[in-house]
Formats: sequence, C-alpha cells, structure tokens
Amino acid sequence: MHVATYSAVLFSVMLSGHMMTVVVIAAVIEWLLGALWYGLVFRKSWLAYTGFSETNKPKNGAMTMVCSFIACLLLTYVIAHVVGWTGSATFTQGAKLGVVCWVGFMAPPLFTQHIAENRRANLFAINAAYWLLVMAIAGGLTAAFHS
Repeated sequence: MHVATYSAVLFSVMLSGHMMTVVVIAAVIEWLLGALWYGLVFRKSWLAYTGFSETNKPKNGAMTMVCSFIACLLLTYVIAHVVGWTGSATFTQGAKLGVVCWVGFMAPPLFTQHIAENRRANLFAINAAYWLLVMAIAGGLTAAFHS
C-alpha cells in the first residue's frame, strides 16, 4: 500500500460518539490527576526543581491548565485509536498498551529534554511518572469502554 493511502486510512478513522465521550471523560480524569499531582502532591518539590517558590509562582497558571487539558484530550484521542487498532478490550490490556506507548514515545524525549535543560533527575521522575499514569489511564479507559 502506498504511503498516501496509509495516511488517508489513518486520518479517516473517526471515533464513535460513545468513544468521544469516553475520550473526554478520560481527559478530564487525567487533567484532574495533573492538578492534584502538581498542585498538591508534588507542589513544593516541583516548584523547587523548576526554580519557583511559593512567593514566586509561574505567572501563566491558567494557560498551563488549558494547555494541559488539550494535551490530555489529544493524547487520549490518539490512544483510543491505537487501542482500536490493537484490539485491546480490557482495562488491563489498554493500560499495558499505554505503558508501552509511554516507554517508546514519551519517556525518551522527556529524558532527553531534561538532560539538555540540565534539570534534576527528581524533576524527570515527577514529570515522567505523571505522564506514565496519564497514558495508562488513557489506554485503560478507552479499552475498557471501547465500542
């Protein structure tokens, strides 16, 4: 099959209304996890490792939250397609798929970015663990509720 044909197949796949609902719900769950992760659980550590403090917080908090939700939505939308292509049908299968995708597509660029920016390993651990959970949740939920 020609590359253009593969692209046409890839981009012509539309998710059902049911799956779009699952994608949005999963993205909201992931986004709320991020708010807890960075805003409560790892707040002090994350602020310190990024060079901020309680008195000198990032100024673009609202835009960060909007972008975070959009990222979760896009990630879950794509994972839903991968779940469909692989035939994953249970939460566990989907979560494993999310972890494999994280290992191949998320961890390497995150690691490289942290090295290039001379960031601490602890910051990598906080950020990478969050995205690992997000991808596992995205895969798990979209597989469990795949129509």
